[in-house]
Amino acid sequence: MEIYTKFNRKQINDRDIDTLIGLSKGLTADGKINTAEATVLVSWLVQSKSRSDNPLVENLLEKVESMLADGVIDDEESAELVTTLNQFTGESPEIGEVAKATTLPLCDPPPSFSLEGNSFLYTGTFAYGARKLCKEATESRGGINAKSLTKSLDFLVIGTYVTDSWKHESFGNKIIKAVAYRDEGCPLSIISEEKWAEIGGF
Repeated sequence: MEIYTKFNRKQINDRDIDTLIGLSKGLTADGKINTAEATVLVSWLVQSKSRSDNPLVENLLEKVESMLADGVIDDEESAELVTTLNQFTGESPEIGEVAKATTLPLCDPPPSFSLEGNSFLYTGTFAYGARKLCKEATESRGGINAKSLTKSLDFLVIGTYVTDSWKHESFGNKIIKAVAYRDEGCPLSIISEEKWAEIGGF
């Protein structure tokens, strides 16, 4: 829970988050989540969202609603949702800088940089908050928010709540494209949200 705590000191005291942790542990106890269980989770998230604007709740709700768009949670979606909830509850070791370095194409070692004067693009789900908040934070430190992924981009920032199945997620193509640009010799670095926040002092 170290990363979650670091970025959400205010929200972690929210009773809803404690409830969500308990609910998540219950739903993932058998290692899978079926359609009925996902529907229960959505109902709870909708109620929680009406009480607060916690970005984690909003991001999770968007993900589960997308999975339920066809009315069914298939095996692949079930596995992805279990991984996501396990990361949130701290039950899975696959979270943090070390784990991500083995599953995501992050620059290793990460580059030395400052936010000021550099351009940034964000992908995935961020513990810091909604993407709008990340952009505002970057701008407050003199950074530049890019509108799209180009060969002139300085940094692609990958959110903390990106699962091991990132290649199959909607933002996977963006990461793959960034890797291709980097391999071509473009001065593009791929970094984690944790490194971005550390450099920015957030």
